[in-house]
Amino acid sequence: MTLAGPRLIRLLLGLAIVAASMGSQPAAASTGSSGQTRMVSASGSGGITAGSLDSTTGVSAWETPGAGGADGGEVDRSHSGSGDSMPVGAVSQPKNLTTTAPDVLTSFDGINHNQQRFGTPNQFSLEPPDQGLCVGSDGAGNVRVLEVVNDTLRVFTTGGAALTPPVALNAFYGYAPAIIRPTPTNPTTFGPFVTDPSCIYDVSTARWFLVVLTIDTFPHVGSDGLQHFAGTNHLDLAVSNSSDPTGTWTIFRIPVQDDGTQGTPDHGCSAGHDTATPLPTNPTACFGDYPHIGSNADGIFLTTNEYSFFGVEFHGAQVYALSKSQLVSGGPANMTQFDTHGLDTFGFARNGFTLWPSVTPTANGYGGGDSSNGGTEYFLSSNGGAEAHDTGDGKSTFHPSTQLLVWSLTNTSSLSGSPSLTLTNNNVGAGLYTLPPSAVQKSGNQPLKTCLNSTSCSQFLEGINDQFVEKSANLDSNDTRMQQVTWVNGALWGAIDTGVNTSSGTHAGIEWFKVSAAGGSGGASIAGSGYVALGNDNLTYPAIGITTSGNGVMAFTVVGSDFYPSAGYALIGSGGVGDIHIAAMGQGPDDGFTNYRFFANPPSFTARPRWGDYGAAVPMGGSVWIASEYIGQSCDFATFIKSNFRCGGTRTALGNWGTRISLVNAG
Repeated sequence: MTLAGPRLIRLLLGLAIVAASMGSQPAAASTGSSGQTRMVSASGSGGITAGSLDSTTGVSAWETPGAGGADGGEVDRSHSGSGDSMPVGAVSQPKNLTTTAPDVLTSFDGINHNQQRFGTPNQFSLEPPDQGLCVGSDGAGNVRVLEVVNDTLRVFTTGGAALTPPVALNAFYGYAPAIIRPTPTNPTTFGPFVTDPSCIYDVSTARWFLVVLTIDTFPHVGSDGLQHFAGTNHLDLAVSNSSDPTGTWTIFRIPVQDDGTQGTPDHGCSAGHDTATPLPTNPTACFGDYPHIGSNADGIFLTTNEYSFFGVEFHGAQVYALSKSQLVSGGPANMTQFDTHGLDTFGFARNGFTLWPSVTPTANGYGGGDSSNGGTEYFLSSNGGAEAHDTGDGKSTFHPSTQLLVWSLTNTSSLSGSPSLTLTNNNVGAGLYTLPPSAVQKSGNQPLKTCLNSTSCSQFLEGINDQFVEKSANLDSNDTRMQQVTWVNGALWGAIDTGVNTSSGTHAGIEWFKVSAAGGSGGASIAGSGYVALGNDNLTYPAIGITTSGNGVMAFTVVGSDFYPSAGYALIGSGGVGDIHIAAMGQGPDDGFTNYRFFANPPSFTARPRWGDYGAAVPMGGSVWIASEYIGQSCDFATFIKSNFRCGGTRTALGNWGTRISLVNAG
């Protein structure tokens, strides 16, 4: 979160930031945890609401980026910082790149920033989108594609025809709008802040599951003129009531503040020091950041990264295991929570960080999993991030690492009866990974930058002058947290962002992993791994989808001095990773508000242009659906002004990101 300046309310979300010996390291003894169980009941209903693009022609009030508040800046959602000055190893052979896409069967634009901001009124301008994608049958013989981003969802046909308008997640979950902008007679009003969406379609139940983090807010600005947060926050898990994603859904709200209230354990998160009112109702709340969703035959598994909401420290990743059958039946559902604080006991780090839960592909979507040990769900995590080393003071730093953690949650079949699960982990060797540098992007039209450097335009857009000379900035390349994880044919597949060296210098690249894992984490071992890099450009935010045959597709963003941010992919399988292809070529540079010092908090020389925070890949038969952020438009300053900042509906005043959805033949 980031503290807002006058008239500005913002929350910079999410994050959602080399060759070495690949021999396995000796496996250390696994650690274990039995968790804490409580019941979760349905607390409402949701679904697609009628809506259309906002009829306003552009800026109706000073534009408002993100959400934010008096306690923003005290929750730093990545403690590792930038890898711009971090030394890395070498990559001997960068991948070839071709701008053709011979494996792409279909490709279309998904949700863009204009649709996010104006698709249903009363939305903040948000960066980054946080890519969610799920694909499955609607029960009537049709395959549907559901895309969800910050803070909008939409359902498409496989050909890209939109079946719904862009729907605000606040409306989908039954909340008041995130923001109702002021009028001469009414002050600004806030609703809950929804973020970090992800979803899956489950074949065995023919149901869709969608999870977000929701942050409770006070309805009006505080004594400092800013939005304030109560401290309570919850995972909102939506379960479709049928196989039709455009139908009704049942909502389960899971409190995750972990301060001993609303049935949560007390993890001792520290309080802040703010004196502006209203003060938090839960001053020692923790914060369930970066939720993701996985499944096996028995359960739905949610994970978060738990920070202190108002303090500075990271506590540890949390795992929530829920009975799938009880969720589908409308609840109440058994839920067992596991705290990974202190469970990285392999002599290098301390806490679990970004345990990404696995999914298992079938011919028509996700389902099944490892049936050994009464049912086993797997997770992968890395441990170089500063959070993994946090001792409670928030002062830890990033550590380059050659360790990968494999986690297994066993006896998941007990979830629907008397839950008795055990979480264990193991350490396997990996190639050296380190923080990636921020990603240079090709220069081009950035009309927001031009506007901010114009006194009259800046005053019109934001009500005050921009005191800085705004310049183009490099894109955030993530830290080294784990990205999407798939378990298939006895192996886990995942990837992380990392710094790499090529003949032209240091760039952002990818390290991928195939880990043999069957019967639990104890016997896990590296079965394949490697680096993916370009000679002169950057690859960021990988997402791997593997089909039942063991072939798959890795999605990512391609960006650098030669490329505007583009949607890229490569085939991956037992033979490694193939050449890099462009599914959709970027048309211009990123020009969102997080690029510029005017919107930083406090305004500084270190604006952090947000990207990602993650991509998505969904196997379907012998192909994989992929989705990534990219820039699908370009607009010069004159057109920007004449169109009242919309450029033909391709962007808004404060952002121009887009998403690209493609179906790729995995071979």
